[in-house]
Amino acid sequence: MSRPTKANIVIDMKDVDKDDEMDEMGIDATEAKTSRKKRSVVWKEFEIITNSGDMKARCNHCKHNLAYKKGGATTHLKRHLKLCTPRKATLVGKDKGPKQSLLSFDVTEGDEMLSIFKYDKGKVREELVKMFVVHEYPFRMVEHEFFTKFCRSLNPKVYVPHGTFSGFRMEVAEKNPKFLSLGTSHTGLAIADSISECLIDWGIEDKISTITLDNASSNDLDVRVLKENFEAKEKLHFGGKIFHVRCCAHILNLMVQDGLTEVRDVIENIRESVKYLKLSPSRLYKFNEIVKSLKLSTSKRLILDVPTRWNSTYAMLECALENKSVFSRYKERDYNYKWLPSDEDWKRAAEVSKFLEVINDVTKVFSGRKYPTSNLFLRQIWKVRKMLNDMSTDNRDFVKRMTLKMKEKFDKYWGECNLVMAIGAVLDPRYKMKLILYSFPKIYPAYDFQRHIDDVRESLQFLYKEYLSVDSQINSSMSGATYDSQAKKQKTDDFDEWVITNSDIIPGNKSEIDMYLDEGVYKPGNEEYEDFDALNWWKANSLKFRHLSKMARDILSIPITTVASESAFSAGGRVLDQYRSSLKPETVQALICMGDWLRQDFGVELASNAS
Repeated sequence: MSRPTKANIVIDMKDVDKDDEMDEMGIDATEAKTSRKKRSVVWKEFEIITNSGDMKARCNHCKHNLAYKKGGATTHLKRHLKLCTPRKATLVGKDKGPKQSLLSFDVTEGDEMLSIFKYDKGKVREELVKMFVVHEYPFRMVEHEFFTKFCRSLNPKVYVPHGTFSGFRMEVAEKNPKFLSLGTSHTGLAIADSISECLIDWGIEDKISTITLDNASSNDLDVRVLKENFEAKEKLHFGGKIFHVRCCAHILNLMVQDGLTEVRDVIENIRESVKYLKLSPSRLYKFNEIVKSLKLSTSKRLILDVPTRWNSTYAMLECALENKSVFSRYKERDYNYKWLPSDEDWKRAAEVSKFLEVINDVTKVFSGRKYPTSNLFLRQIWKVRKMLNDMSTDNRDFVKRMTLKMKEKFDKYWGECNLVMAIGAVLDPRYKMKLILYSFPKIYPAYDFQRHIDDVRESLQFLYKEYLSVDSQINSSMSGATYDSQAKKQKTDDFDEWVITNSDIIPGNKSEIDMYLDEGVYKPGNEEYEDFDALNWWKANSLKFRHLSKMARDILSIPITTVASESAFSAGGRVLDQYRSSLKPETVQALICMGDWLRQDFGVELASNAS
């Protein structure tokens, strides 16, 4: 029987009488016992074979044969395992070992570029949590079968474990504000106690100069209690002149709601018409077909308003007016339709819509969250007052009723000067005192506007002296050096006398506030005017106005509405919905704060529920 040629003979490890641990230590193979097992880790991934009489070490992953000599070292085998691509692929997803990099094509400006992609399970989990928190998706969605299938279609390695959202709560809870439950008592005293508890917890109980609240009746009491507490501790800053700021957006909303109650009959037919059409898909389809046949340029669909929300009423009127010609044609096709607005109804609705458009534009300015707003409000309030004055001369009964109702609300809340709003406007270099002098005679009665102007001047000087006093105390404590003022005096000569007689001299004792007001107003370019940031201007001029810039920084940062905070924390139906009704308070706290921070960082806006 002839022996086979070129055969691969597998040699049992037990038959090898020398392991490489002994080889690398230089121990002679003949001195080792043949029954001893190999202990090097490489032999878990290699096997020894013979190929045509030569002994080889075969990789279990790539089946590549490497040189091996009985009693030889294993360094080259270890080096091979580090570079073995099939071995890397088997280790992807395990806790230890290298991860395989995948090649992908990135398209940049039309050009395809080869790049390396490495799957990172931690990064995938982090981005998934951000997506659910920012867009407020139900957490259970990660367990849905087709959500998992979708993720696997993007990358087969994606695995979303249960409890994905359990780890982020504690990280966020360490740095977010404190939430307090008021329980069943929502009285002004209970609110004041809760606010004081938060201030103490944050360590700022002696640093509060202003508090901004809406116009709920309980807030008047809690502001009074807080003010008395600060006054008793002698920590009522600026004499309490700017302690309480009423939310301007809330006042505007109350004013418009009161006005609209007087003109409900004006828009009743339009509201009933929209309701009639939207209750039936077939009617709405027929209406939209008429829109297409007329080739109207509008792309707006009919919107049914919520009577308690004036902005939705404005949206309804705006859409209905653009489709005005369609309603009469629809009447010809539907004999059950009984609410066709008359020509007079459309004229009245157009007047109401025109008024609401101005209010809507003002509200957008009031609702700003990414720029200082206290310097912008006075000009908007003047626009509203001017519109009310113009409407008061209208002879139509519905306009008079609406205007009278809104002027009563305007005078109730803005009959007295809002100092934060006025001082904020003065600290805008585009306005200074010019806007005060121009708008106050139009906002306040002729017998009273000068009193308000004088009050703004006095308050401005008072606040500036407060800041000057604080800075002087800081400077005196930092510098212990004294000097003889007489030694610093210089003798006058002929040049000094010539300058005095031939030049305009700026007094050396002129304050920063006087210098600022005496200068002309700043006029940015047309393209820069709308995007002008008063805080950036003061930052750039902080060396010139060292004390006044600090005052401007603080005043302009005062929120004059509660829109931003209500937007962030009015989370009842959004965060605690039917899918999240069992969340713990700490988790809700983390969701609200983390979601708001991430939306600010990435410029994401939640969809509005107005429509």
